[in-house]
Amino acid sequence: MLSALGGFIAIAFVAWLAGVTGQPLILGSLGASCVMLFGFPDLPFSQPRNAIFGHLVSSMIGLGCLYCFGSVWWSLPLALSLSLAVMIALGITHPPAGSNPVIIFLGQPGWNFLIFPTFAGISVIVLVALIYNNLARKTPYPKYW
Repeated sequence: MLSALGGFIAIAFVAWLAGVTGQPLILGSLGASCVMLFGFPDLPFSQPRNAIFGHLVSSMIGLGCLYCFGSVWWSLPLALSLSLAVMIALGITHPPAGSNPVIIFLGQPGWNFLIFPTFAGISVIVLVALIYNNLARKTPYPKYW
């Protein structure tokens, strides 16, 4: 129940901020990030570095493939596989971020997608996770930066 409450608070805060600021902060993969950060906060995939940089790298690669190669059948699988390979190589794997290239190819946003919603959205989720997990749990979060 504590994990579910944490996820509720994080997404509610992101949705509220989006309404107040008028900025797009909601990203489909952030829901899955909440599952990781609040449900399994001790896993390496759930650490702040993985969450933030995993999302940024996957979105950057998705946008790069979309704008370099267009929306041809092979550019999405290329973006997804490159995202996976780079996250693993850099030690920043965050499974929910793997869906960012799919989201990008479906919506075809501009480069500002890196800031709003990717960076801003996951930063808010991580900030809420830092506060909430340290108040609600006996073990500290994060395990490492």
